[in-house]
Amino acid sequence: MKRMILWAVLLAVPLMAQAPAADARVNKLLTLKNADPNSVAPMFNQWGVSIVPNNQIKTLSISGPADKVAAVEAAIKQLDAAPKTIELTVYFVVGGDQPNLMGGTVPQDLRDVITQLKGAFTFKDYKMLDALTLRTRAGSSADTSGILNAANPPRMSQFSIRNATVSEDGATIRIDRMHAGLRIPYTRREGVGTDAKGAASAQKSVEYINSGIDQDVDVKEGQKVVVGRASLEGPEKALFLILTAKVVQ
Repeated sequence: MKRMILWAVLLAVPLMAQAPAADARVNKLLTLKNADPNSVAPMFNQWGVSIVPNNQIKTLSISGPADKVAAVEAAIKQLDAAPKTIELTVYFVVGGDQPNLMGGTVPQDLRDVITQLKGAFTFKDYKMLDALTLRTRAGSSADTSGILNAANPPRMSQFSIRNATVSEDGATIRIDRMHAGLRIPYTRREGVGTDAKGAASAQKSVEYINSGIDQDVDVKEGQKVVVGRASLEGPEKALFLILTAKVVQ
């Protein structure tokens, strides 16, 4: 019996020697490809490790217990993943009853959405007024605008986002603080003044009215979503905003 116990002890000693101690201190140097070392390091102040960032060569020097260093390393690798690139397109579609409705032919790939609009609204015709596209990295803001006519000052279209993120499965794109709409100019009278010859003349200035929608939106990749409707020149005409989103990287 004593011999069996002795053999068990002798066999256990090498196994114990091979197992790394969880509290053994180790040093690790990580090189970051995308994240900012000075921004990443403070996130792990409460993780029981020491982190020294070097922004010039984009490295993090980590020291601490082996298990905690391993956990921090795994978390940092997730943070350092390359951000995905998102492409967003908003279509400005006008619905109305007028025979000379402004705009062009609605693209064929939006016809299914127009069919749904015709089932919900009584407008006789739908025209494409404009289309604006944004391509930006996840986590970034972006904006763009377009000119709709040759008038002076012109009507303009606008599209902007505060932030966009992609779900873990890559199927859903969340857009924060999206604005899409039109900028419509109008002339404002500011009283009576004199021109270069001393004659009385009306003083005018041009200002813009913003029309459109501001909201947070969740869109499935490849889905075409009507994200808003705004009246144009009364109830006989309306602006519909159709959004599509996809991950391109």
